[in-house]
Amino acid sequence: MSERSCTRFAPSPTGDLHVGGAWTALASWVVARRAGGRVVLRIEDIDRARAVPGSQERIEQDLLWLGLDWDEGPILQSGRSAIYERSVAALAARGLVYPCDCSRAEIARVASAPHPGDETVYPGLCRDRDPDRPMKRPPAIRLRVADAAVAFDDGVAGRVEQNLARDVGDFVLRRGDGVFAYQLAVVADDLAMGVTDVVRGADLLSSTPRQIALARALGQEPPRFAHVPMVVTPEGARLEKRTPGVTIRALREQGVPAPRILGALAHGLGLAPTDGPAPAADVARAARRFDAIPWRRAPWPLALLT
Repeated sequence: MSERSCTRFAPSPTGDLHVGGAWTALASWVVARRAGGRVVLRIEDIDRARAVPGSQERIEQDLLWLGLDWDEGPILQSGRSAIYERSVAALAARGLVYPCDCSRAEIARVASAPHPGDETVYPGLCRDRDPDRPMKRPPAIRLRVADAAVAFDDGVAGRVEQNLARDVGDFVLRRGDGVFAYQLAVVADDLAMGVTDVVRGADLLSSTPRQIALARALGQEPPRFAHVPMVVTPEGARLEKRTPGVTIRALREQGVPAPRILGALAHGLGLAPTDGPAPAADVARAARRFDAIPWRRAPWPLALLT
């Protein structure tokens, strides 16, 4: 990692911070703090319909209670529409986007049936249509992707390669209702904020080739990526915000000290040899002994934090 690393933690304000969110926040925070770098807190609230009142403030409070501070932010995506508009305009000037007025049902009828759990591959229905035609509905804006492999070296998963044309198709940058898509907002923000290292959960690994392609279409090189494994229940199920008893606030109210939580998370991530209590500053100091952090590569089963 660069001596001048800049990382970001980018939660969505859809509920209280849970252990899985703290896990990725700690991983991202450590990458910057071990080398005297910069941390950005970005609130991904661009889809305001999903935001829960008070969630942002509670997430910030819980991060600070854990000792995971930041140097810039909180920056709200909901106030950055002009940046996303400029990004779409820059791509349009190069002929890299087009309007799509297809419904989901129309796309599903034509698209190849995906494997279970996979995304539907957009079949290019509107790619070659007249962009000035009368639209059946307010159109989405899609990015034209190249029929070529996008490859990168992930800090946890290793070499990853994907052909976007075959596996994803031209993807949406702005929805028909005017809401900017996650893929566009996250790339525009990472580039504008000077993020050098994206450390996040493995559930977002499949989005990364799209984000790399989009960054390059915008004329810049993307950050480095490391996708840490997910936190799971002892039975192996994915941990979610609605999973009972796993929010940081609930643990705090039960009297669990912040160093106890951080020590367990640091051990699970591969940052500490034991799961003993450890303040955030101690975790960052311990991480400096590694030339490259030996991240955990398998999902971490959450034990009771008491």
